[in-house]
Amino acid sequence: MKAPRELTSHELKARLAQQGLLAAIAALNAAVPHRYTGVYRLRGDALHNVVLHDKQDEVRPQELAVVQLGDSFCQFVLRDGNFLVADSNQEARLDGHRFQGVVVSYHGVPVADNAGGLYGTLCHFDLIEHELPQGQFELLEAAGKMLFPYLRGLDGDTQPGA
Repeated sequence: MKAPRELTSHELKARLAQQGLLAAIAALNAAVPHRYTGVYRLRGDALHNVVLHDKQDEVRPQELAVVQLGDSFCQFVLRDGNFLVADSNQEARLDGHRFQGVVVSYHGVPVADNAGGLYGTLCHFDLIEHELPQGQFELLEAAGKMLFPYLRGLDGDTQPGA
């Protein structure tokens, strides 16, 4: 696996503007050791995967397409404003959770819409343990605040401000 590449929020914003959402998500993923970087849209009691970058370039596993809110780690992002777990096996907040030890590392932040509401989550995750350095967490937070205009319409939603 390649060593993560440095990325600043300014570079990410430029990548979004010049190359689009998929290139920006790939750049975010290249900056961390995690296998996956994804955006999930909250719809009712489920999270729908809108964008997923996989370092191994495999087809998205079906179980990642739609995840029930109660089964997801994203629920903690929505409740607490972020969720940072290097090793879910050691995380007491996940004791008894269906995916504890399956998704081992998870680092997620909210994605806001233009009206200040909640669109969903942006997260790095993997099946093995990974820390997320503070600088990369700050970049993830910044990305969560800049992605919405590039997400609109991707999941069939064309409502303004939705």
